[in-house]
Amino acid sequence: MKKLILASQSPRRKELLEKCGHPFQVEAADIDETIDQSKDLTEEIKRLSFRKAEHVLRQHGDAVVVGSDTIVTIDGKVLGKPADEKEAEEMLRELSGRTHQVITGLCILSRNRIFLDASVNDVVFAEMTEEEIRKYVETGEPMDKAGAYAIQGIASRYITGIHGDYYAIMGLPLCMAYEELKNLDQY
Repeated sequence: MKKLILASQSPRRKELLEKCGHPFQVEAADIDETIDQSKDLTEEIKRLSFRKAEHVLRQHGDAVVVGSDTIVTIDGKVLGKPADEKEAEEMLRELSGRTHQVITGLCILSRNRIFLDASVNDVVFAEMTEEEIRKYVETGEPMDKAGAYAIQGIASRYITGIHGDYYAIMGLPLCMAYEELKNLDQY
């Protein structure tokens, strides 16, 4: 069986990939993760997922590499990881009481084969008070998360609905990955 590598240090992606049932190792892909917001964001996140997988595959040519990345977008604007608490509060104000999109790309790559796709999902936030925003930011949870929140964390109490794949919103389109990895021996 081929060696499987997750090109990510994300504990959430690691936890989700474990559910696919294949042993794997983790190796971060140290690449420029800049998104060109003037281009189609779904294509950009797929490109970024591919670049992560490709970077790790160069060092492990005989492996199958899983690359994935997630962005939060509202009104065509990408909300990355907040630089500080003030920016986290601004992002949460922007999401409050509105629907936004979470796009997660998935690339499964070997020397012989490539799978590349993306999951586009809607997330609906309840209206948040200034106090709720401040207290949530004080928990520290928003600080290393795209869009300044984690759907599986404390922020879950502000989410009134989703349309799409919960696990893709968390960071890895689990069913998509599982279905493709069932064919791991073909890579």
